[in-house]
Parts: sequence; structure tokens; C-alpha cells
Amino acid sequence: MEYRELSVPGAWEITPKQFPDPRGVFTEVFKAPVFAQHMGHALNLAQVNCSVSKAGVVRGIHFAQVPPSQAKYVMCPSGAVLDFAIDIREGSPTFGTWDSVLLDDVTRRAIYLSEGLGHCFVSLKDNSTVMYLCSEGYNPGREFGINPTCPEVALTWPDKDVDGNPLEVLLSDKDTAAPGLSEALSQGILPTWNDCQAFAQDLRASFGQA
Repeated sequence: MEYRELSVPGAWEITPKQFPDPRGVFTEVFKAPVFAQHMGHALNLAQVNCSVSKAGVVRGIHFAQVPPSQAKYVMCPSGAVLDFAIDIREGSPTFGTWDSVLLDDVTRRAIYLSEGLGHCFVSLKDNSTVMYLCSEGYNPGREFGINPTCPEVALTWPDKDVDGNPLEVLLSDKDTAAPGLSEALSQGILPTWNDCQAFAQDLRASFGQA
């Protein structure tokens, strides 16, 4: 299992080893000791979510206030999605930037987004299934969004799905009505870089890795 930190600090691409045989394929999609080795703390598994999306569906940009926010370990067991980690942490050296990972049922990669990062994906195939291992449960009073078409963030996705069909994006009413990055900043709802760093330090300290 290989971990690669993305250009957004606190976001990682995870590539598992696959073991094919005449029956199919086997892979370990999450290993707690390996995760802790790279992060310096355990993943507190509080909730597991599953979404199924047709091609073109965009979900996000979603985030939660720190602390405790909600870290996510995201996989796509079936289909394909382009998954984005967006740095929305006020005061971060990479504020407003993003990186992406293709999650699909071929490479079986995952992405880990630490507390305070924004998360978004676009489905590139009908019935794409996404699984989220979450460090905290859903808390509507602390969860917010940024419009994924915000020109300041400038997310880009393919013009076509994996089958070569034109990709027509579809957003929920909630995501469409979400503020842009500057508006969210002015509203004071964004996590701060300092709060995220302090929270990460607390996680490492509680795990004995301070």
C-alpha cells in the first residue's frame, strides 16, 4: 500500500496492492497500522457513508468546522469519479488551491482528506459508488459548502465520461446555492490553518506521536 501526499498538505493518495487470480481480485483497501505510520494518529471511524451517482453528478465542495471537523478516507468500489481535495483553510500557505485523484474500480485507489479540507467529486460513469470512512458523524450545525463552480477555486473536470459521452454536470440545489470562496471567507465559516494544525497536533499527542 503506497501513500503519496498531494500538493494540498493533509491530503493523500493511497494506492493498494492488488492480488488477481482466476477468481477475480483481492485487495486491502485500508490498514490501520500503515495509516497511523503516515499520519501519526489513528483514524477514528465514526460513520461510513455510501453514495451512488450517475455520470456528471458533482457532490461538494463540502467541509466541516474545526474542531472536530470530519476527516474522510474515500474509495470508489464501482465506477469512476474524479475526487478533489480543496484547501479552504484560512491562512494556509496553499489556500484556494486543489489537487485531484481518479478513483475507480481499476486502480482501486483511495484519497484521504484530513480535518478542515474541502471535498468534492464528479462522477465519470453511471452508477459510480463512493464509500466514505468518516472520523466524525454527520453534524448539520457544523457542516457547510462552497459552490463547486466558484471561479476562484476553478475546479476542472473532463468534458467526457469514461465511456466517451459528453459530461453534463449536475449539482444539487444546496450545492448550487452555496457561497463562493470569498463569500465563505467573509462569512467566517471557513476552518483556519492554525486551528487545523492544532487539532492535528492534538490527534498525534493522544496517539503518542507528539
